[in-house]
Amino acid sequence: MSSVDLSGIIKSYDVRGVWGKDLTAEVARAIGAAFADVVVLPDAATAVVVGRDMRQSGPALAEAFGSGLADRGVDAVDIGLCSTDGLYHASGELNLPGVMITASHNPAEYNGMKLCRSKARAVGEDTGLKEVRELAGRYLGDAIPVADRRGTTSERDMLREYGAFLRSLVDLSGIRPLTVVVDAANAMGGYTVPAVLGTEAGLPALPLAIVPLYFTLDGTFPNHEANPLVPENLRDLRAAVREHGADIGLAFDGDADRCFVVDERGEAVKPSTVTALVGVRETERELAEGRTPTVIHNLISSMAVPEALTRVGAVPVRSRVGHSFIKAEMARLDAVFGGEHSAHYYFRDFFFADSGMLAALHVLAALGRQDGPLSELVAAYDPYVASGEINSTVASVDDAIERIRTEFATGDVEVDELDGLTISHWGSEPRWWFNVRPSNTEPLVRLNAEAADPAVLADLTERALAVIRAEG
Repeated sequence: MSSVDLSGIIKSYDVRGVWGKDLTAEVARAIGAAFADVVVLPDAATAVVVGRDMRQSGPALAEAFGSGLADRGVDAVDIGLCSTDGLYHASGELNLPGVMITASHNPAEYNGMKLCRSKARAVGEDTGLKEVRELAGRYLGDAIPVADRRGTTSERDMLREYGAFLRSLVDLSGIRPLTVVVDAANAMGGYTVPAVLGTEAGLPALPLAIVPLYFTLDGTFPNHEANPLVPENLRDLRAAVREHGADIGLAFDGDADRCFVVDERGEAVKPSTVTALVGVRETERELAEGRTPTVIHNLISSMAVPEALTRVGAVPVRSRVGHSFIKAEMARLDAVFGGEHSAHYYFRDFFFADSGMLAALHVLAALGRQDGPLSELVAAYDPYVASGEINSTVASVDDAIERIRTEFATGDVEVDELDGLTISHWGSEPRWWFNVRPSNTEPLVRLNAEAADPAVLADLTERALAVIRAEG
């Protein structure tokens, strides 16, 4: 039996490739058929929810994937344009597996897929994606066996239900009026923000004055990339917040599952700070209902996160980096909330899935229920200085990490290998920690460091990078 190698586009968590080159209609059809056989039919599901972002290749890719489902006798419920968390909502509400056609923040020529089981449960390398990759490769090498009954496609609009569901989780009706600048980057935030924060889906008006930036859907991204992790892509948002005297700025990525926050000064609020703020809110709600809350944070998050959560009575739990690990821990521990340094925020009440819009609602609620500016509200959750993620290309990743171990894993430090190598001197002065991790796909070492003092951080970062990059 012949087979095609799809490891170049089907990665650990999702599918990404250049449309028309390594991700074609034929490949998409094979992936749809394999998804039906590996996930849908064994789970006794009757249909798959199909959603897509605004990329120009989206309709063709969704149609091809749906054709593969139909070949194997599986129906498709097409919800059309949506954010990734909109797809998760549909999967949860309809209790069906789903596929989101998106390449998130990647450039215009890319597209891809995010797959989930019913109730938005993740499909990753260890939960079915490897098998999907192998079977799709075989279907490309031979042929897709066609079921006796070919699947059909129906259409359903879920936008209003999505907005109403999110609003049911966070009450904004009693907050003070806020001016909110939103940069949608011509991506799916331009579709979901008017529906959730505005009235375009028929929901009641909120005390929010929305100042829109780049709400017109355009998968060519004519103004800037839909990747708010890059500081340059926040430039227009920061300027507009200052120009309009706004209370807050929000930026969404391409599929609007991540939300980045800017304060009233136009300064970016760290995702770890948002994790602490939202985690405290969810902790207080849990405690009020008589439950002891667990909150997940990945190991790149600031030390301020577990400290803030512990102060208010939560049980903080460290996790590996990556949504499949966070979601698995969330479900295993019935955690109320989880956050990552990459601005992914996960909620038990949202099917243990991530939602940038739901995180935004929490931040707006917290800001609107007190009189001070956002910068003052979040200051208590941001007491330390961090390096951000610094990548180094090396000849041998293993050798570089071993050099770090030899140089730093001595004396009164704590060492763990939950994800890469973390070395911590947080228990005594001077307080610092850092993590080094290998890239999954490139010969890169990723360094993240944090300290209680800027000078200590600068020295630590310089020393660690020198060791990582010392090839002699």
